[in-house]
Amino acid sequence: MRIALAQINPTVGDLDANTHAIVRYARQAADRGAEIVVFPELALNGYPPRDLVEKPSFVERTAAALAELAAETAGLDLAIVCGYVGAAPPLDGKSVTNSAAVIENGEIVFRQHKMLLPTYDVFDEARYFRPAEKQTLLEIRGRKVALTICEDAWNDKQYWDRPLYSRDPVEELVRQGADLLISINGSPYHMRKRKLRRDIFTAIARRFGIPLVYVNQAGGNDELVFDGSSFAMDAEGRLTASACSFAEDLVLPGEFHDDYPDECEAVYQALVLGTRDYLKKCGFRSVLIGLSGGIDSSITAAIAVDAVGRENVTGVAMPGPYSSDHSLADARALAQNLGIRFEVVPVTPAYETMIRTLAPLGIGESLGVAEENIQSRLRGLTLMTLSNKWGAMVLTTGNKSELAVGYCTLYGDMAGGLAVISDVPKTLVYEISRVANRRHPNAIPESVFTKPPSAELRPDQKDTDSLPPYEVLDAILKAYVEEFQNPRDIASRIGQPVDFVRAIINKVDRNEYKRQQAAPGLKVTTKAFGIGRRYPIAQRFSE
Repeated sequence: MRIALAQINPTVGDLDANTHAIVRYARQAADRGAEIVVFPELALNGYPPRDLVEKPSFVERTAAALAELAAETAGLDLAIVCGYVGAAPPLDGKSVTNSAAVIENGEIVFRQHKMLLPTYDVFDEARYFRPAEKQTLLEIRGRKVALTICEDAWNDKQYWDRPLYSRDPVEELVRQGADLLISINGSPYHMRKRKLRRDIFTAIARRFGIPLVYVNQAGGNDELVFDGSSFAMDAEGRLTASACSFAEDLVLPGEFHDDYPDECEAVYQALVLGTRDYLKKCGFRSVLIGLSGGIDSSITAAIAVDAVGRENVTGVAMPGPYSSDHSLADARALAQNLGIRFEVVPVTPAYETMIRTLAPLGIGESLGVAEENIQSRLRGLTLMTLSNKWGAMVLTTGNKSELAVGYCTLYGDMAGGLAVISDVPKTLVYEISRVANRRHPNAIPESVFTKPPSAELRPDQKDTDSLPPYEVLDAILKAYVEEFQNPRDIASRIGQPVDFVRAIINKVDRNEYKRQQAAPGLKVTTKAFGIGRRYPIAQRFSE
């Protein structure tokens, strides 16, 4: 059976555009001789739709779009598998299902509802959807197909030591006689997620001895980046087709497309895709970046160029009273190498004015955090003013390490519309900056890699004045934020005193109030700050 894998990039709520994309890809699949074309989870609506599903009009218009899809593809000699939000009789306050429809000859011939609804990390599906009580086989073109929706195929008890759910929908459908598995997905990217998926589905194929098709959406929706990376396997778990990563694709049996095997390349491309789609889907065409001459703003600028084109990127250097000459020179060199517009707006005159204005209130008597942050907030003011004037979105440049411990300024360097690298630890920032320099040969000056990181808010300031070396800090943050380890275990693991580790962890906990006021960021690690990590601000529990 010739099955086409159609990994598209839907926009949440854009039912017309999503329908047209599905029709277009279905026609291409039919022209190439496919018998079935498979689209991602909730492809018709975009994933995740969140509280939109609570709007009756959203559900009603989804039904109309599904009917339009059936009518528009009536003349095609193939079956279409497509995810959508379905209406259901209200139960426990939930009146919608996460569903898949199978369309043939202009008719909806089969519907399947998702059974396992994830409620961990970034997922909150039990909040919205009614789970299926049972699932049935799809019989199509002489095959008995197990049609599952994302999580339904992720609970293989032979793969996981502790499965999350008591039921295994794939096993139940195979017992009914399935000889093919089709899994439609809305599976966000994080580092090493692509290997995890293939490992899980290889285990499923071998366990049940059936071939399978896995289709995932590609694109960015808010904080989530979906990498696509769809594939098909034979009954031995060998790949028989694979789609590219981080782009739309249409793949038929025997086709294998590039998928960024190097994980740093993959992270970089995920950030490019997430930035591009966030801007496009929010209606922005151009961006502003504060260029400090440091590694964080440099990599953000390179990503922006790849996301929206150099002609739509403006870098603004804002030297203050403690900025070094080499920082301005590095920022200028970066802008020239990338071919972006470059402006210099000194904040020193405004800083001196603010110090004089606030002197009666004790500001300026000594150089402390309050005085330092005036500089950062003047830079935020400058960028947001230009954003208002030019209609360009400000991209913030803070990394995950800084955001974790609060080494950032509210209404200063945190001001903006998208925090591009807020889930990228500082050590990884350097690695993906090498990727940027391969794509844009030597665009980031070598001096940016070698000079000690500094906010330059006071004379001779270095990040290490306030923080441990980033190699040590990042190891602690990964163990605490991503792996949920306690201070004693972390200290033993990295060879540091437990009080030292506990002090870092306390910084993480105390700065939750800052993170909840930050711009949304793009998730690329297993646990990002944002929708997948929900901690109270006013709390007194301490590790």
